[in-house]
Amino acid sequence: MIAASGWIAALVVGVWVLKLRSVLGWRTELVTRACHELRGPITVARLGVERAGRDGSLGPDAVRGIDLELASAGVALEDLSAALAGRPGPWRVDAVDAPALLAESVEAFRPLALARGVDLGLRWRGKPAVVHADRLRLAQATGNLIANAIEHGEGNVELHGRAGAHGLEIEVTDAGRGLSSPVADLVAHARAGRGRRGRGLAIAAEVAERHGGSLMADGDDARSSVSLSIPLRRS
Repeated sequence: MIAASGWIAALVVGVWVLKLRSVLGWRTELVTRACHELRGPITVARLGVERAGRDGSLGPDAVRGIDLELASAGVALEDLSAALAGRPGPWRVDAVDAPALLAESVEAFRPLALARGVDLGLRWRGKPAVVHADRLRLAQATGNLIANAIEHGEGNVELHGRAGAHGLEIEVTDAGRGLSSPVADLVAHARAGRGRRGRGLAIAAEVAERHGGSLMADGDDARSSVSLSIPLRRS
């Protein structure tokens, strides 16, 4: 009887320890994700200010882009606070000028690209369009895709945007050989807290999914492409 009680007690303690480890792991991943989302905007803002101090080349789009990135960092902190309190983070729906948003994102990340010796370009195809989406989260996703290409890709990076019959498509390309694993695997590993790679992709995928869209990757030996698509409703 005493032995049986000991086994039961050990089992209860074991279950409690596993649950505690799970909770601590979950909280650690939340903090790690928030840090990931803060690092990009802080780096962008610092390099932008350094560039402005050096040659004064900080135009209106760059200023708006830096402000957009810092506002996205605020969203990351809101998400962290909400998650720790057991509630979802806030989502807002805005009428977003898609070409303007992409231009601001490119100008915000241009100092980072220049620091890495990367030429960062933008191409918008077709007519200007407005998409009804969470502006800051869309910028968060776009910024992650640009940063990934600058940091982990090869050669120059280009952001392509277009609004077609199926919605808004944002594609980031570079001259690398593509992702090391299928995008779904990298996203799944990041969501499970396994490894450092893929957190930016996981956040971009979440933004796409919450807007009813998707994140896809393609490429060959000479070109890497990651694209985010969401439905478009014209204003």
